[in-house]
Formats: sequence, C-alpha cells, structure tokens
Amino acid sequence: MNRLRISGTVALSATALLLTACGAADSAGSNGGTLKVAVLAASSQNGYNQAVYKGVQQAAAASGKKISLKLLDGQFDSNTQLSQLQNVTSTGNYDGVVVVPNDGVGLAAAFPLAKKIPVATVLNPVGPDINKMEPQVDGVVTTVGVPAATAAAKQAEGVVTYCARINPCNVVLLVGNLSTPLDVARRDAYNKVLGTHPNIKVVSTVEGQYDRDTSLKAISNVLQAHKDINVILSNADQEAAGAQIALQNAGIKPSGIYLTGAGGTKDAVAAVRAGTWKAAYVNFPVSMGKAAMEQLVKAMDGGTAKAVVNADDIGATEPYATKETLAKTPDFTGEWNG
Repeated sequence: MNRLRISGTVALSATALLLTACGAADSAGSNGGTLKVAVLAASSQNGYNQAVYKGVQQAAAASGKKISLKLLDGQFDSNTQLSQLQNVTSTGNYDGVVVVPNDGVGLAAAFPLAKKIPVATVLNPVGPDINKMEPQVDGVVTTVGVPAATAAAKQAEGVVTYCARINPCNVVLLVGNLSTPLDVARRDAYNKVLGTHPNIKVVSTVEGQYDRDTSLKAISNVLQAHKDINVILSNADQEAAGAQIALQNAGIKPSGIYLTGAGGTKDAVAAVRAGTWKAAYVNFPVSMGKAAMEQLVKAMDGGTAKAVVNADDIGATEPYATKETLAKTPDFTGEWNG
C-alpha cells in the first residue's frame, strides 16, 4: 500500500457514515442531495488503510457538502476488492469512489466502469504500469502517491552512501510480498541501484509479508546463514521492527548496522530519531486520504481533479527521514500507528 500491508489493531466500521457541514447546502447527487462515496480499503483492519480513511473523513467533513461514506473491507484479497469495485459502480447508488488498491494492476479489469463515476486512488495507481501515476484507465481522476520504483530507489541510494567505505557490504532485502507487482517493482529498483556498486552484495532476499512476526522469523533464519550483515533494507516499517527484534535476539545491536523501513509509523519515526534505525521512508496516509477526497469532490462537482498528487509533498516533514532531517521538524511524530 495496495500491498503496503501494515498491521492495525482497531477495526473500522463498514457502515455508512454521514458527514454534514453545519449550514451547508445540499449538493446534487444520486441520493437526494447527499453525495455517496464508497471507500474501498485494501483491508479495513489495517492501520495504514485506517489512516487513509481518517483523512477521507476529514476532507468530507470540511467540504461543506453532505457526504455519506461507505467503507468496504477488501480483506487484502484482489478478487474481493475487484468485485466490490464492480458492484459499487454498477448500482447507480454512488457518486464517487476512493480506493486503496490491493493490486492496482488487477483492479484495472473493472474499467471501463458500468456507471461512469469518478475514482480516486491512493498509494498505488490503477492500471498496467505500477510506476505511472497519471490515470491509465478512463474513470480514475486522480492518483495520490509516488512511483514505487522512485521511492525504492531513494531508499537504496541511502544504502549506497552507507556502504561507500565497506567492502564487502552485505545487504539483506526484506520485501513484503514478491507475488505482487508493487513489491516486485520495489525489489527490482533496489537491485538496479545496488547492482551498480561492486562492493555491495545482496546476500538474501526474503518476504516479510508486512508483518512483524513473519519478518522476525525470516531475518532470524537469514542471520543463521549470514552473521556479517551490514544492511537490512525493507519496504515496510513493521518488517523493520521484526528485523530489529531478530538482530537483538542474535546479540547484534540494531544501531550498529543500516536498518531502514518505510511507511512512517510513529514507532519508526521514534526509532530513527533515537538512532536505532538509520532511516525510514515516511508516508503520510492521513494527508493522502484527505487529498484524494478533496480531488474526488472536485470531480463529483463537475470540475477537474488534479490528475496526480505527489504524496511526498503533502506531509509535515521530508519523506526520506534520517535523524538529521527529523531534527528540522521536532514536533513530527508520524501520522499513524503501525
């Protein structure tokens, strides 16, 4: 996410929520003046998706319109989410959709939509090219995100800098799920950057499944075969958290290697500030959900939505966070709990 699968402990209700700005006039919609929006979460149990939904709620409440939100749980299943999108866009009961795709490539099969309503996508594009943020299918009006390969390359460049005086510099890639286009794109970007430096050796690539315990086990197994690890590069903070525990269990001080994650959880931001992790690629899911809803409202009003909202530009700190960059924004703690 979308396979940025980050654990959450508080489930969101999938019932409709009516948000009405005080004194606002009714907007033209399919539901008697109320705009009805389906919010398709990759998983409504997931902390990242919950944070996106919070931003959607904030934007709806601030819009000055009557907006009813219906949250649907994709259960991290591509077929379930595809069916949900097909259903909500065929009934004529909805005026717009916000989606956090579980699999943006597969979700393209729903287009063209049975009923032409605007769709805003968060984190991942919908269409065959996982790195193209501009709308690829007719019906998607805005994408709030950054290309997966661009973000992953930025992470890998931090590793290159760290490894500059280490030969060999042994790297473990800890990737979410290598059966999804998003994580394949991330892994390929990691290898493309690291592969141009002969002193850097990728000794293992393992899946963390966006889960702390799975990552703990995976890295524990890696450390049995490779005890001289210099870097653990992960695409998710909860995976890095599991790697941290594995290192500690093996008697290795996490701050003694280059440990990095992505997502920008509050725990990750704290770990980078403390120097336990060297870096984290910060996402701003609440701000992303808010931006997606703002653009969707424009489209539902008959206006023109911004085709791409760069998610790196909408947060309160620099997205590629190190101890030094976070010192510039001492009050930033992260937008969500992993």
